[in-house]
Amino acid sequence: MSLLTAVRASLAAALVATVTLAAVVPTPALAQGASAPAAEASAAPAAAPVPAAAPAPAETPKAAVGEEAVENPYGLKAMWTQGDFVTKGTLTILVIMSMGSWYIIFTKVFEQRAMLKSARQGTETFWKAGSAKAGVGQLQEGSALRYIAEQGIKASDHHEGTMVESIDKLTWIGMSIERALGNVQSRLSDGMAFLATVGSTAPFVGLFGTVWGIYNALVKIGISGQASIDKVAGPVGEALIMTALGLAAAVPAVMGYNWLLRRNKNVLDTTRAFAGDLHNVLIAGKR
Repeated sequence: MSLLTAVRASLAAALVATVTLAAVVPTPALAQGASAPAAEASAAPAAAPVPAAAPAPAETPKAAVGEEAVENPYGLKAMWTQGDFVTKGTLTILVIMSMGSWYIIFTKVFEQRAMLKSARQGTETFWKAGSAKAGVGQLQEGSALRYIAEQGIKASDHHEGTMVESIDKLTWIGMSIERALGNVQSRLSDGMAFLATVGSTAPFVGLFGTVWGIYNALVKIGISGQASIDKVAGPVGEALIMTALGLAAAVPAVMGYNWLLRRNKNVLDTTRAFAGDLHNVLIAGKR
């Protein structure tokens, strides 16, 4: 009886313990059911619709980057800024020689062209006039032919009753025309001496600049104690530039001198022919 009572009491205690454990610990199905709403709640913000992203701004074209100009450290600009007074003086002299030569060449070419044109037109119109005085009015004002004709007519008109009357008329008219012709020749020769001087001296001026540049290179080598290229490149480059500038000034001057001299000869031949014919007309008395 007591044993049966003990067994019943044990079963009742086990039953109570099982019911209590079941009430405390949820079953797997209930756990899944409880976690589902929590998962849905946590996933709700992530699932919210994302607003459409604004279109990216158009890519602006990059400005073209120009190539950086590298200055020559041994050019004319560097030679002028870094050179001493001897270098600058030599360079200035060569520039003046070159500019003067080109100025004379261009001005003489235009002057010779004008004289040749007036000489051709003058010889055609002068000899068609009735007299020498009438022919002078047909010549261009300020031309070489008009100047010679005026001097010849003046000598022919004012020969008698003056101190030069002791000289015969033939000689006096010839002297006046030759003197006028000499003045025209002297006018044509203006500037030719400068071209000859530049052509003969410019190479030596450039050579002086070359010697001075080499001297500066040797001085820098002696001071630095080493013959590195950066020590001698500048002075040697300066020396070579001086040589080139001397030749650039001399060659056009020599060529221009020879060319202008030949053109002067053509102008003088035309002028001399007119002067000779005028002399004969004035001696013959047809004025």
